[in-house]
Formats: sequence, C-alpha cells, structure tokens
Amino acid sequence: MVNLKEKPFFLDDRKIEWVEETIRSMTPEEKIGQLFINLTLDRSPETIDRLCNEYHIGGVRWQGGSLEEVYEQNRMFQEKSRIPVLIAANCEAGGNGAVGEGTMIATGAACGASPSDSTVRAMAKVGGTEAAAVGCNWTFAPVCDVVSNWRNTIVNTRAFGDDPDRIIELSKAYMEEMEKLGIACAAKHFPGDGSEERDQHLVMGCNDLSCEEWDASFGRVYKALIDAGLPSIMVGHICQPAYSRRFRPGIKDSEIKPATLSPELLGDLLRGQLGFNGLIVTDASHMAGLTAAASRRDVIQGVVAAGCDMILFFNDPAEDLSFVREGLESGVITEERLSDALHRILGLKARLGLDSLVFPDKSGLAAVGSAEHHRLAAEAADNSIALVKDTQNILPVSPEERKRVRLYFLQSAPVSLMDGPDPAKQILIDELEAAGFEVTAPDDYYEMEMKNSSRFNRFRAMTHENTGEFRRNCDLVLVAVNMKGYAKENNTRLSYSVSHSGEIPWYTHEVPTVAVSLNYTNHLIDLPMMKTYINAFGSTREYIHALVEKLTGKSEFRGRSSDLVFCGRWDTRL
Repeated sequence: MVNLKEKPFFLDDRKIEWVEETIRSMTPEEKIGQLFINLTLDRSPETIDRLCNEYHIGGVRWQGGSLEEVYEQNRMFQEKSRIPVLIAANCEAGGNGAVGEGTMIATGAACGASPSDSTVRAMAKVGGTEAAAVGCNWTFAPVCDVVSNWRNTIVNTRAFGDDPDRIIELSKAYMEEMEKLGIACAAKHFPGDGSEERDQHLVMGCNDLSCEEWDASFGRVYKALIDAGLPSIMVGHICQPAYSRRFRPGIKDSEIKPATLSPELLGDLLRGQLGFNGLIVTDASHMAGLTAAASRRDVIQGVVAAGCDMILFFNDPAEDLSFVREGLESGVITEERLSDALHRILGLKARLGLDSLVFPDKSGLAAVGSAEHHRLAAEAADNSIALVKDTQNILPVSPEERKRVRLYFLQSAPVSLMDGPDPAKQILIDELEAAGFEVTAPDDYYEMEMKNSSRFNRFRAMTHENTGEFRRNCDLVLVAVNMKGYAKENNTRLSYSVSHSGEIPWYTHEVPTVAVSLNYTNHLIDLPMMKTYINAFGSTREYIHALVEKLTGKSEFRGRSSDLVFCGRWDTRL
C-alpha cells in the first residue's frame, strides 16, 4: 500500500483522511472512471456532464479552443465533477501548450542551448502561469529524454539535449518553477526516448541501451528527479529489452512489451530500483506503440495490471470502462492494484489542493499572451539561437554590402492547401526588409498550387536560372528550413517541394549562402554544402527577429551546440 505521507505526496493526516473517505464513498463505476484522462474535443455542457457523471473521469486533456472556451470548459469540469479532476496541459515550450493564445517561450532544445537555466525557468514560469489561468493543475513535462541518436526527430526539439547532467539541471529548474505555481509535473517518456529514431505514435519504440548505459543516462536522470520529489511520470510505449531480460531471465523476444505493459519495467525498475512512489500515467493509449502489442481489451486491462495508475485518453469511453470492469471481475486487475492506483490518483489531487478546490478567477486570463511574457520569449530567443558553423567567415552580413537577398523557404507539405503558406516565411521577409535588405522569395510548389492549381506548377517549381544573371541580381542566399513532423512519419528529414526543384542548393558556389533551421537541429545531414549554418529553434516573431539581429551583427550568438548537430559525419563540419 502506498504511503501518502512519503515523497512525493507528503500528505498530512487531514488530507489522507480526505483520500480515504473519498475512496470509501466511491461506487465501483466511479473507481474505474478515475483511471481515465479524457481527450476533450466536444466542450458542450451535455458532453461534459456525461463525462463527469456517467463516466466519472479522473482527468482531462483537451484539444483546441479559444482562451474563453477553454476556461469555461475547465470550470464546468470542476463544477460538475463530484471528485475534482486533474486538468493537464503540454507545457513543453510555454503557455502555447495550454491554450492557443498562450506564449511560446522556448523548446527544450532552445533551453539546452542557452548558457544558463534562465530560459527554462522563464519557459516554465510563463507556461505554468498561463496554464493555471485556465484551471490547469498538471503539466505533461519536463521532457527529460536523453537524445543520443541524431536521427531522432520525435524529441529532437522537445528534449534538453544529450548531457544527463544538463538534463537533470534543467528538469529540476522546470519542476521548481511549476511547484511554485501549484502545478504537478509528469516527466516523460520513461524508459526514455531519443536513443532510436522511431515514433511511438506509429510503432513500439525500443530503447536498446544496455543496463549499464541506461543507468548512466536515463536512469541517472530519473533517479535525480525522483529524489527531487517528482510527483508523476508519463510512461512511453517504449520497450527496454536489456532490463526486461535482467528482471525476467529467459523472457522470449515475443514477450518483450512496451513499458506501459511491462510489470518488470514499472514494478522492478521504476518502483523498485529507482524508488518511485508517485503516480504513473500512460502516454496516449491510441498510439500504435501500444495498440500493436495486443487487442484493445488486453491493452486496457494490461496497462493497469502492469502498474499504470491512469490511462491517457479513451478510445470509446463506455467500451474502455467495460474492459476495466471485466478485468476486475476476471482477476487480471486485482482489487489491490486498483486500490493502489486510486490512492495515488487521489493522493496527487490532495497534494495539489483539490480536496478544497477554488477555481481560478477569470481575471487571471489577462496574463495569457501578456507583453511581459512576450518580452521573456524575446530574451529566450536571444539567449538560445546557436551558430553551428561559419567556415566561410561571412557573418555578420550588412544590408549595405549584401542588400539583395534571395530567400528559399523550405516548408513541410501543408495538410491542406487551404491552410495557406507557413506564416514564418512572411515574418522572415518582414524582419529582413525592416533590417534594410531587399528580399526576393520565390513561391514553392505548394504556394503555386494555393494561388492557382495547375498541372504545370510542378515544372515551374523545377525551373533553374541563368547563373550569370543570378549572380548579378543577388548578393546573398538565405535558406530557411521549417520542417515539421508528428505522428505521421518515423523521422523528419529535409524535403523539397518537388523533385529536381529550383530550391535544391545549386547556388552555393554562385552566391554566398547561409542556412538556418527554425525547428529541427539535425538538418546538416541534408545540407552539408552549407558553410554557414544556424539553429534558431523557433519560428515565432521573437525568434525570427533575434535571428536577423544576429545575422546582421547587432546581437551576438549566445546559444551552444552539441556534436549531435554534425550527425556523425565529417562533411557536415566543412
């Protein structure tokens, strides 16, 4: 039985009695409902009432909605729930992980590149303030993964880097700032992403480190955070074969499961060896890394039986709840395991003060997207943007000497042509022109199609120019890459809008060229011909303004890079 007086709950007798009395008062259906966190897409009063009073959910995570809508939604959840709910946000980069109007401060990679912990503290402070304003009490962060594989784009920008000591420092700073704001952290993604390149949305991840390698990296990080009072951990759909084999000698390859279904990884490793006493929540239960392991019935019953206390997202609420009920009736889930989960769920709620909940006043919404928060975003951008290399010694560039800029903006294919072009392109044009440059930015194939769909646009995008005219009309080429990928492909590499595109770098020996990534840090693998390369970590106005300031020498580059940016190749360093 969990001891709620111990770390990380530290409950006094009054709060423990609230936990015990609440559990005693629950119906069997209420107990089962507490295990689930709902992904809210429909925020109508009728839907929220059903989630609270028919399904008895224990937690909430939502998708979309304006500031006012999210505030009212969360207020209704707390008002309609007999037992207050945990309301989670993904504050991995700031308040934009809580609500659309929130402030993006810095990605994990930007925090890791900054020379001090001031950036991560600002990110957590702003994220926590803006999340708390709409009633959140839980953040699915910090992302404490250790990125050792440059091919990994799943946590490339979300994690703090590849140095366990630095990750511990920044994760603890994040936790401290969230603690001040009364928000619980859920560090992720145990047993650890970043050592391979596959996306757990699409396939079971595999942390293939040896036990000794894992202990020195991921294990070291998690142990430090647990000792510091980490209240909850999100478990990824990632296996760790070395530890499964150590704790289960003779286990067959076919029996190795993601951590969410592995009692040896949750019980023997996380609870036992690392001494974690807090709440365990699964990553999203619709991800193929989990669903490919077993049927939905076996998955839902299995994660609870293995040691997960809460399940992130329903598939079908009535069906998923029935699966847990069947698991209890069959003995797959024991009453002791259910009781243990409920004590940790209610224990976390009591730790957060939900035993005497007062929903935040609406006046707090004024902090969301405030001028002060955007000032902190600008400061974070200034501190993090990193010059990876400038072997041609072209920086800084002056609009007096290199006035005419050709901008090639390489963006991901839009989900729909109705989405319009990446707004970062126009922001970059505006900032360059404000600095005194004359910018020519040809349309790529997607933009041509947005303006006038034609079977000939593909060939127009393939057009190459006369090199003599190009040199006479252009003083500098800027290649900006803003590729994005999520739950669609296992890793994201640079991609041009059509084959044989005019964007492909034919021009690097014609006109001095500078490349900058606004997102992933590993694009040198596809751009080794670029002699000047910058990782800017963001595509917001603050980051692009700071980038232009640094290009023109008005601000120094303060960010730092690890060797992972060179992708293990000699030619990327030239």
